[in-house]
Amino acid sequence: MRSGAIGSPERLAVWFEGPGRVAVRRDACPPPGSGEVRVRGRLSAISAGTELAALAGRLDPDLPRDDTLAALRGGSFRFPFQYGYASVGQVEAWGPGVPEGAPRPGRLVFAFAPHQTVFRIPAGEALPVPEGIPEERAALFPYLETAVNLLLDGPPRAGERVAVVGQGALGLALTALLARYPLGGLVTVEPRAARRSLSLEFGAPASLSPAAGEEALRDALGGRAELVFEVSGAEAGLDLAIRLAARDGRVVVGSWLAGGRARLDLGGWFHRGRVRLISSQVSRLPPLGPGWTIARRRAFVWSLLRMTALEQLVGLRVPFPEAPRAYAALAAGEAVAALLDSVGAAPSARSSRSASHR
Repeated sequence: MRSGAIGSPERLAVWFEGPGRVAVRRDACPPPGSGEVRVRGRLSAISAGTELAALAGRLDPDLPRDDTLAALRGGSFRFPFQYGYASVGQVEAWGPGVPEGAPRPGRLVFAFAPHQTVFRIPAGEALPVPEGIPEERAALFPYLETAVNLLLDGPPRAGERVAVVGQGALGLALTALLARYPLGGLVTVEPRAARRSLSLEFGAPASLSPAAGEEALRDALGGRAELVFEVSGAEAGLDLAIRLAARDGRVVVGSWLAGGRARLDLGGWFHRGRVRLISSQVSRLPPLGPGWTIARRRAFVWSLLRMTALEQLVGLRVPFPEAPRAYAALAAGEAVAALLDSVGAAPSARSSRSASHR
């Protein structure tokens, strides 16, 4: 065992203060406690889906943020709160009781932690970033992990026609993986032309706007899809996914349709076509058998990340103190993914700042 906790360095932290209101606050990061390490942040990725829904106040304020992650455990979506779960940084100090096998000071790690320039986490939740993976790509680890979980919940069968509705960061990560399968057809659906172009770069044979019409989408696939992944974050996207599905087809729902009850058309084709809806959420594994664990899935994701250049999704990288600008750009659809850059962010050089993302 060893201890490396020194002082309480100042840090910057993103806070959601009310619907649409982002603030960057300054405080001190306490020394790491028993079994914890302190991490000096380098990059933190913003989730344009769940985070923007939380910032807009569209999530149940009493819902736990995520009890499966130590950094978010015990908190809710009641304003004000911190959020985020995609940070990359370097271990800089150990608390007492940290085992020798934990990442050593100086090691680059990934952490499911809210946006902060310095933070503490249990040593076991500091995931070492494998050599050869750029830190910008490592910060997007959650997108690929979620995409892998979608594939575990709705595994494609050889020769199947597959559609992906939504080409945000998650949809594009999923498309990159599906492009490696021996499918009978793959079509992605996305209203934004720039994202359709990215979809083609990530391996989709065809990417169409929903405005093209369902007949054109089915023609591109060669028929209805036996498997549809819905990652659009919109009720209209899920309705379209159901209509694109074949008889007895599966629709894997990866979106969090936040904001209350969803209004869906569950008559017509959904009923007569015996379409199955499958919920997928990355915090837990589907029932795959005792050999599957979260640790195994994460190790597999790191191996995939070596050959998946997700950093192409980053359309915006801003200094940490300018976080409100990143949220505004994502809300306006100006970027697929955005990173907050902690390198060079000097807490003592700036006062806290707040802005609306709208």
